[in-house]
Amino acid sequence: MRSPSFCLGTFLFEQHQIGKMAHHSLTSRQYLILAFVSISAPLGDTCLSRGMTHMPAITLEHPMALIAAVFTPWIAAGIALLIAFFASYLTALSWADLTFVLPATALGNVIVALLSRFWLHETISLERWAGIVLITLGVGFVAQGPSLTERPAPASKEPTEEVVAR
Repeated sequence: MRSPSFCLGTFLFEQHQIGKMAHHSLTSRQYLILAFVSISAPLGDTCLSRGMTHMPAITLEHPMALIAAVFTPWIAAGIALLIAFFASYLTALSWADLTFVLPATALGNVIVALLSRFWLHETISLERWAGIVLITLGVGFVAQGPSLTERPAPASKEPTEEVVAR
């Protein structure tokens, strides 16, 4: 049987570990990587869109048109940015939870809308702007949590009195 002081000590240790979870902070380099994650995907997608507007429609019946499209400057830049996004995304996932990193990429919805509106001169409906605002508000709620869920090490089991008696 465990003593009351052992149980209290275990409880206090677990509470201390839970308290540490909320205080996990990011370095400036990690914030820079998250910023790059948030910017590189929207820029890459926008470059792809810009490049594809100057191309004829691509179908599976004409695969050479797709291969030719890859070598146009805007599409090549978009692909390079998306590769850089993927590398930085993997880097971020190596030190933060998916539930923290993925909302950082949701900021890309705002960036895509702004690039589409002011660089590609696309019309964006009021409903889409409202959706972007709702997504941004949701990201704000999620960003309040810790970047990494630190779980306390499992407590080692003390031998029970039955085992000790043998």
